[in-house]
Amino acid sequence: MGHSLASGHQNSCIRIKPAPELKDKTSIATIAVRDLALSRKFYEEKLGLPLLETDTGHYAAYKTGTSRLLVYQSTFEVGDDIEKIIAILKGNGVPFEHYSDIPGGENGGDIYTIGTMKKAWLKDPDGNIICLTNSMCSLYFI
Repeated sequence: MGHSLASGHQNSCIRIKPAPELKDKTSIATIAVRDLALSRKFYEEKLGLPLLETDTGHYAAYKTGTSRLLVYQSTFEVGDDIEKIIAILKGNGVPFEHYSDIPGGENGGDIYTIGTMKKAWLKDPDGNIICLTNSMCSLYFI
């Protein structure tokens, strides 16, 4: 018979049984980055982590002790649908980030523009910044 909070009979200490299926397994840490090439230089040249595998432009996996570190690019190339996608996300309650210090950038509400390049930023629940762009050709504007 279970205990109910409403009945006032709830134990003050809840014991959770560890899952033996997970406690001895190797995990992988993941880090979202804006510029994978720049991040690879940092992790490989500055930190000296050995590269295990990569999908150029998408991710790089490194050996760290008995674990792995996965670094992946957090930018989505959405093409000409950027305005439509932003409208849908806003309709779903997703707030967008606004920055006032982008050199040469024009703020058009949630979309920042330099020439033909358009970008917008949002955060996931953990505060990781995700970039939406119409073109990956100029990632320096992040």
